[in-house]
Formats: sequence, structure tokens, C-alpha cells
Amino acid sequence: MATLNAILSPLLLLLLLLLLLSSAVPTLASGFGTALDPSLMGINLRKEKLSHFRFYWHDVTSGPHPSSVTVVPPPSNASATFFGLVNMIDNPLTLRPDPGSELVGRAQGLYSSASQEEVGLLMVMNFAFAAGKHNGSGITVLGRNPVFQKVREMP
Repeated sequence: MATLNAILSPLLLLLLLLLLLSSAVPTLASGFGTALDPSLMGINLRKEKLSHFRFYWHDVTSGPHPSSVTVVPPPSNASATFFGLVNMIDNPLTLRPDPGSELVGRAQGLYSSASQEEVGLLMVMNFAFAAGKHNGSGITVLGRNPVFQKVREMP
């Protein structure tokens, strides 16, 4: 009996240690990511301040004053997705869908066709606000834009 306790005691201790460690490490139970509790990592975060922005992004690719110009055309053997295309932008952000409505800022950066299988853009831009409470502020956006999907989400 003493030898059995001598064997089981370290084994139980090891199992208990593994159980404690596994509760502090994120698991892949819900696909590829889970929420972390910042307090488990000793991080004390302030309450986040949220803002809701609603504006219209106008990408003008033709005419006398385009806001989007091609700086790298797709190669001549490009697919229907224009893979390889790069456009530089300085697009107006307006309060309403009408391009002539009040200007609230500009989207400045670039987008490129980064998918060979669908029209999927790599978007790299700054929203530079020039009106209202957020005048002088900006938001940087880097993400994927699958153009023909009904629901799109960009970080």
C-alpha cells in the first residue's frame, strides 16, 4: 500500500498541476480563437470608450480628378480577379451617399487585388477626419475586403 501511495502521490500532483495550467491557457475549442480573461494575465484594463462612425467612402476611378489611380496594373496574364493590381487612394469620406455632401474626412492609402480565386482586396488606409468632434483624428485600417460577398467585415 505504501508503494502504491508513493507512485500515486506524484502522479496526482502532476495531474493537478496540468489541470491548473490548462485552465490559464486559451484552448481551440471554438475553432481557432477564444476569449481571454485579462485578469488571469495580471492585466488591468480600463473600460473601453466606444464610438460609432457612419460615413460614405467614394472611390472615383475616372474623370478629370480621380481619387483612386492605378500605380501597378495587373500583369498581362492576370486572371479575372485583376490579381496584382495596386491602386493608390485619396478618397473623400462624406456624411451622406451623395459625393457632393459634407466632407468629413479622407481615406488615404492603397488597395490591391490579392486573390487569384475571387475579387479579394488587401486594404491599407487611414481615415483622416477633418470635421466635427473627431477633426484631426484618424483610424488605420488593414484588412481583407472580399468585394462580392454580401456581408463583409474589415478590422
